[in-house]
Amino acid sequence: MTAHTHTGTPTRSTGSLAAGIEARAATGALAGAGNKMDAKGVKVFYGAKQALKGIDLEIPDRQVTALIGPSGCGKSTFLRCLNRMNDTIGIARVEGLITLDGQDIYDREIDPVQLRARVGMVFQKPNPFPKSIYDNIAYGPRIHGLASGRDEMDEIVAKSLQRAGLWNEVKDRLKEPGTGLSGGQQQRLCIARAVAVSPEVILMDEPCSALDPIATAHVEELIDELRENYTIVIVTHNMQQAARVSQRTAFFHLGDMVEVGDTEDIFTNPRDERTQGYITGRYG
Repeated sequence: MTAHTHTGTPTRSTGSLAAGIEARAATGALAGAGNKMDAKGVKVFYGAKQALKGIDLEIPDRQVTALIGPSGCGKSTFLRCLNRMNDTIGIARVEGLITLDGQDIYDREIDPVQLRARVGMVFQKPNPFPKSIYDNIAYGPRIHGLASGRDEMDEIVAKSLQRAGLWNEVKDRLKEPGTGLSGGQQQRLCIARAVAVSPEVILMDEPCSALDPIATAHVEELIDELRENYTIVIVTHNMQQAARVSQRTAFFHLGDMVEVGDTEDIFTNPRDERTQGYITGRYG
């Protein structure tokens, strides 16, 4: 495989697209293989420090893939590669191949803003905009020109809040600030905001770590429902959560992906003793 290098502003040599297509053909990663995204040989460097050491991971369509492992093992770094959030870090350099529906997402013809509409992100700490609940949801569709008028925007806002399980709680408060909601409601608002631009993939970076158990249960139920329409990748420190919400689990350790498989197999019959040690609490 021809490795590509991507720095803060990705640059490509001529012929890299052809090389990428050859690499995808060689790895069977072309669209239609049942995977929504595919990572091959992904390495990340922050300056001289290597954070990821060559990750190969298939992300199946309309399933939840959980990334688990100790703090600082590279889970969130890998997640940020999937929608080019690392582009915003000046010293970050990404190598390898990541495809979405068989297309190299780091190709110079790919607009990162458009990519992030297709691959949405929900962060650890709820981060509603300092705007009304309505305008939080309408912001993305406005930027991307997804609504032709007020009625269409109203429908997008209502549908997104319904999908995020929040509509009944806020339908009479749409003009109130999103920052006035509870923590759990704010996180569901952020999920609704991600859903509003009709993404295909939703990345979640420890979406429940700042929430109480009841709000966490709401978000977990929501993840289960969203899986019918979206591919979801979730980073979590909570192994019980990974077991509850995901179909596939990948275990990261010290910048490597140690193993990946069906969630049940990873938790009941891990192949690697490092996975076994982490799951049984010997380290982490």
